[in-house]
Amino acid sequence: MSDNKSNRPVPKKSASFKAAHRGLISWIFYFAGSKKGQYIVSVFFALLSVACCIAPYFIIARIVRQLMDGVRDWNLFLRECGITALFWFGNVLFHAISTSMSHIATFNLLGNIRKSMCDKLTRLPLGTVLDMPSGSLKSIMIERIDSMETTLAHIVPEYTSNIILSIALVVYLFVMDWHLALACMAVLPIGLIAMCFMFKDGEARFKFALDKTKALNDTAVEYINGIEVIKAFGKSKSSYERFVVAAQEGSACYVEWMRDCIWPHAVATVVTPSLLFSLLPIGGFMFLHGSISASLFITVIILAVCAIQPFLIAFTYHDDIAKAGAIFGEVGSIMTLDELDRPASDVKKPADNSIVLKDVRFSYHKGIEGEEKKEILHGINMSLPQGSYTAFVGPSGSGKSTIARLIASLWDVDSGSVEIGGVNIKDLSLQEYNSRVAYVSQDNFLFDMSVRENIRLGRQHATDAEVEEIARKAGCYDFIKSLENGFDTIVGGSGAHLSGGERQRIAIARAMMKDAPIVILDEATAYTDPENEALIQKSVAQLVKGKTLIVIAHRLSTVSDADKLYVIKDGLIDSEGTHEELLAKGGLYKNMWEAHISAKDGE
Repeated sequence: MSDNKSNRPVPKKSASFKAAHRGLISWIFYFAGSKKGQYIVSVFFALLSVACCIAPYFIIARIVRQLMDGVRDWNLFLRECGITALFWFGNVLFHAISTSMSHIATFNLLGNIRKSMCDKLTRLPLGTVLDMPSGSLKSIMIERIDSMETTLAHIVPEYTSNIILSIALVVYLFVMDWHLALACMAVLPIGLIAMCFMFKDGEARFKFALDKTKALNDTAVEYINGIEVIKAFGKSKSSYERFVVAAQEGSACYVEWMRDCIWPHAVATVVTPSLLFSLLPIGGFMFLHGSISASLFITVIILAVCAIQPFLIAFTYHDDIAKAGAIFGEVGSIMTLDELDRPASDVKKPADNSIVLKDVRFSYHKGIEGEEKKEILHGINMSLPQGSYTAFVGPSGSGKSTIARLIASLWDVDSGSVEIGGVNIKDLSLQEYNSRVAYVSQDNFLFDMSVRENIRLGRQHATDAEVEEIARKAGCYDFIKSLENGFDTIVGGSGAHLSGGERQRIAIARAMMKDAPIVILDEATAYTDPENEALIQKSVAQLVKGKTLIVIAHRLSTVSDADKLYVIKDGLIDSEGTHEELLAKGGLYKNMWEAHISAKDGE
């Protein structure tokens, strides 16, 4: 059964990640982990680098003053030039050290973001993950995060150091002569106003552009995944119309954004550096009237040219800062999603591997906020003893798979409880619970690696011999050996190089390799032919001896030997018992059995 994927449950609130109103620096230091210190040291060396870049201007100003005072000591000037060369070398050296350390810290930070997001996905309810378009999720975790590398590696040391030294130089100019300092600043208001227009709604615009790009990614993934249907039904032209529209909207938002910013950007980049435009006439007027000396005037001119340089460098990062903030906002929107309600460590250990459901109710929620509820299960009570073989049967959409997923801890119940060995599963850590349950659905995923490694995912340290032995027991050894490279055959993305039945048999072998005491097979033989299905059922019966087995199946003949069958209808237990007991009772199960037998006879 495949439950409606358009409706998803709303999980419990999680306080594991607090991201409300974080600034960029806060984000950086949150994910930097053990590399925080490297960022701090990189800022220190960046300050030294910028200071070494600025120091020659002071030396030049001093040389000019000495020349104006009639000093002609060429040895002195050679020493000054030598010191300038040392500052230039220091600038290069300290910048290299700062950049190296910030890049190391940044790559560690980006890795931590991706690890945190992957870990977060494992703690989210299944429905929450399925509701995330794969194109958008891939875009955030790969392209968006990767695009921040250059920005983060330079923003922390270079933006910080240039801003600090720009402020220090401005303060120094005011100390030298506040009249000349104000003369330098006369044109800045025009440049700052232009910058305000340029950066107006910058983060919101970038967020809008990100949304359009994500829509393009989602449409592209949908188009690629559906290419078989498109080609089969000859709808190629109409099918990619949505992709074309998404591509046009994705480009249009950037073009419009750039068009609105081009004139303010031109004014800001032309006017802001033009400090001499106001300084020269005002300073010249003051010099002619004897208010300032020539040496002071020249020194201020040189330092004014120097002061604007670090400011302009910092200015170039402003747009990148806004973009990085928007991307971190997307990361935060995922990191703050509500998780399954589970403790970090077990509150109590289960006595055994029996399963009990007590008055379980469960609702899917429609809409982004989950305001419209649709209850699927209406008070389910079950008792599955340890080592028993239980089957869930019933019409499509009755709630069979939903019960299995709740037992597998993929979602949380709305009310009631699911207990393992007398312990509510909400009192067990996800790690502990996952070690107890092996879950195989009808849509199992294989990774793009060898058959051997896919099976070994069930137990990472299994030997090659153990992998092959479990394949024999699962009834898939012979077909695996018939593949081009046997167990070393690469299965392709999502197992695309194999048939649906072959993928399913490998997934079952992987679950068996896990050797969990509770095994759930949710329509696990849906893609297999009758011969292979019988083989798999026989193999599974041997492999799950002593384990608690739950099977969801449409083909009633495959579960007729179950210790107990639960007939599910409209989210309620219609009846329960053995195959013979249910046939004797009549009702829904007998009707389903007769329809099943008639269908088999007609084959």
